[in-house]
Amino acid sequence: MDSYRKTAIIVGVLFIIATVSAILTIGILGTTLDPSEYLTDVEANETQVVLAVIFWLILAVSVLGIGVMMYPLLKKYHGGLAQGYVALRLVETICIVISSICLMSLLTMSKEFGAGTMDASYYQPVGSVLLALQDWSFAIGTLIFLGLGGLALYYGLYELQLVPKWLSLWGLIGAACIAFYGLLSLFGLTADSVILNILAAPIAVQEMVFAVYLIVKGFKPQVIKSKSG
Repeated sequence: MDSYRKTAIIVGVLFIIATVSAILTIGILGTTLDPSEYLTDVEANETQVVLAVIFWLILAVSVLGIGVMMYPLLKKYHGGLAQGYVALRLVETICIVISSICLMSLLTMSKEFGAGTMDASYYQPVGSVLLALQDWSFAIGTLIFLGLGGLALYYGLYELQLVPKWLSLWGLIGAACIAFYGLLSLFGLTADSVILNILAAPIAVQEMVFAVYLIVKGFKPQVIKSKSG
């Protein structure tokens, strides 16, 4: 098995891990971070919160891993694009880690709030800041930068023809939708909106199809050979 085939399999597996981790995180948290009840709900749902953070960290490692694994291949044909893609994935990873730290900080504060160790008036403003930072780091990192990273990746794959064009075009459309999803969230639209869920669906499905394609088929060997020649 050559190095490009191994890269395709690893990237495919990482895409599956990343997508499943993101879905599980959202499902596990549910309404735990409801702005009106989070000071009590976070502690009451400690197990779910910790599990969500674990899956978030798995997501962060997977996202960065995809960038690192794709870098040598993209660099071989387009150095600037390769660097830009890794940079976008790195920013996305940092945002996910920040979101995780904020969530664990909210858990600690929720426990202190429940124990009554400090004046209750202290918790609301601090908690609001942490909750806002957690929300925005998640929205910007896993929506906007996910979309921008997807645009860079699938544009490169389309130009290099390393995978079928229909798959790259689907990725471009999905990446544009999720980036638009993130931009809408900046204006206060929530993830519960039907429109936003529709915008998220194309990239979620495409990444699974893309991942399976890489694992089963890999990158087009004839294209790699011609580019290497």
